[in-house]
Amino acid sequence: MIEENAIVAKIEHNQVWVESKPKQGCGGCLQKSSCSTSVLDKFIKKRSIAVDCDIEIKAGDEVVIGISEGILIKASLLLYMLPLLVMVLCGAVAEAFLPSGYEYADLAIAGAAISALLLSLWAISKLQQSFFYTFFSRPVVIRRAAD
Repeated sequence: MIEENAIVAKIEHNQVWVESKPKQGCGGCLQKSSCSTSVLDKFIKKRSIAVDCDIEIKAGDEVVIGISEGILIKASLLLYMLPLLVMVLCGAVAEAFLPSGYEYADLAIAGAAISALLLSLWAISKLQQSFFYTFFSRPVVIRRAAD
């Protein structure tokens, strides 16, 4: 199980929303002026995510959330490998259907492959909330961080 500390942002309708806890090392690091993690942290808005919880907690509590390694690997393969596979296959199909000697064949193949990549990324983003959360396990609250 992969574990991460988080802070309970809110509890509403029997749903627990958590935000990741800021990393301790970034505040005191001497390299923060040249570190991309420090710079990105200033621009990226903190997002709350819904997690399953079976223990009694309240907003502001620090908790440990976890997700199964197997679920994470399956989700990574789907979200990273599927768009690349779609891109390569669409490029191959475009090459097969183009007439021989077509002057702009390389441009047409590249356009078809990039279009397929963008379309698959768009489809994954649309299916993420409705399909992936039900197909893959959501993170769960394991325990309070102080326990």
